[in-house]
Amino acid sequence: MFLRFRDKIILMPPTAPPNRRPLTLGIAWLALTLVFLVIGFREAIFIAPPDAAQGNVGRIFYWHVPSAMLGLVFPYVNFFASVAFLYLRRRNPHAALTADAWAIAAAEVTLVFTSICLATGMLWGKAVWGIWWAWDARLTSLLLLWLLYVAYLITRRLSTPGQTSTVGAILAVFAAIDVPIVYFSIQWFRTQHPSPVFGGDGSLDPTMYPAFLWNVAAWLMWGILILAFRFALERRRQRLDQSAILAALNPANDGANPGMEPGHAF
Repeated sequence: MFLRFRDKIILMPPTAPPNRRPLTLGIAWLALTLVFLVIGFREAIFIAPPDAAQGNVGRIFYWHVPSAMLGLVFPYVNFFASVAFLYLRRRNPHAALTADAWAIAAAEVTLVFTSICLATGMLWGKAVWGIWWAWDARLTSLLLLWLLYVAYLITRRLSTPGQTSTVGAILAVFAAIDVPIVYFSIQWFRTQHPSPVFGGDGSLDPTMYPAFLWNVAAWLMWGILILAFRFALERRRQRLDQSAILAALNPANDGANPGMEPGHAF
């Protein structure tokens, strides 16, 4: 992989020998995540009592709320990684590439969680409110966050080479600003969205805590798994791009350039 800064191309260090330890750890994490997901599903569907006011429709809560919570956490992974990229891109290009890989991975995980949140919220709204969508402050601000990350990923794919990561990082800043607006919207604005889960009138009944906490833990583990997996894929793509540029620069050596020092600038 290379970074283009003005008239320079910065090459990444050569690929390290394969290390099977991350694969083993990933498989173990996946197995544990599946166990937590199964337990969370069992608690939510078969163990937890029906909601006193909503009946079985209220069980959507066990997937809607964890996805909503995590959809507001991973944007800050994207934000801090994007800020790190902007800071490091001229000081330490190789570290900047790593930060950029974390940024795009976190953006995709955020889009998944916000999509699940919107979908489950619409299902709940149809059953309880009688409509699929209301231009409620919480729903509208979350939709804006979802659109920002759609724009982020489209920008990453379509923007001019060399500017992709920078433009994406700027969008990440706007998305981070929207997160507290989503969170506090039900306190700042008149809204028909239910009260917060913790505190206020929306406090959970103690019998609902086990199902809720199992699902929060399970979906957090799943999010971390997908984040790490997508980060590894992005780093692999970066290294494949490095091989391609080396091959283009020196086709006679099949992409290898023994005289090239890591971090050498052209």
